[in-house]
Amino acid sequence: MKSIVSLLCLFVATQAMSAEIQNPVVEQQTNKFPVVEMQTNLGTIVLELNAEKAPKTVANFLQYAKTGFYKGTIFHRVIDGFMIQGGGFTKNYRQKKTHQAITNEADNGLQNTQGTIAMARTPDPDSATSQFFINVTDNFFLDHTKRTPRGWGYAVFGKVTQGMDVVDSITKVETGRGGPFRRDVPKTLVIIQKVSVVE
Repeated sequence: MKSIVSLLCLFVATQAMSAEIQNPVVEQQTNKFPVVEMQTNLGTIVLELNAEKAPKTVANFLQYAKTGFYKGTIFHRVIDGFMIQGGGFTKNYRQKKTHQAITNEADNGLQNTQGTIAMARTPDPDSATSQFFINVTDNFFLDHTKRTPRGWGYAVFGKVTQGMDVVDSITKVETGRGGPFRRDVPKTLVIIQKVSVVE
């Protein structure tokens, strides 16, 4: 268990190295459950986001989606039986510049159950920017337990409603060393072609 948590912190810590770009004006989110389509080279994943429980996180994700930030990024970390992580690196393993980090909303009552999407971050609870992960199993140890650096958890902000078979197929790709990472990188690139807001 400790090794998995350590790995999660180790790989998302790379976010801290990226320069920040000026934050855009965040639109007021009127739809509490927006739906987005994430098109990948292995198929489409449909996500229902929960702006009622995670308003800041959803607004942040939608800003990246609407500006085309995720186009051409990859799932750079894939662990079968755990999660798939993406949204921060290009096909050349270059980390993209992000907006400022957001407040951690992991205390919203949503749990890291199978099929949910949550924000990746560094050991600093309030360090999430663009990277996210989709849980491929119930990962309750990632949930919020208390307001401490170790207990804050990882903020869930939506769930997969269609395309869990695509998520599962991503978990089955062969992984190894890639770019700056020593392990868990798909040997065949899993590319996010587009993230679009459906409703």
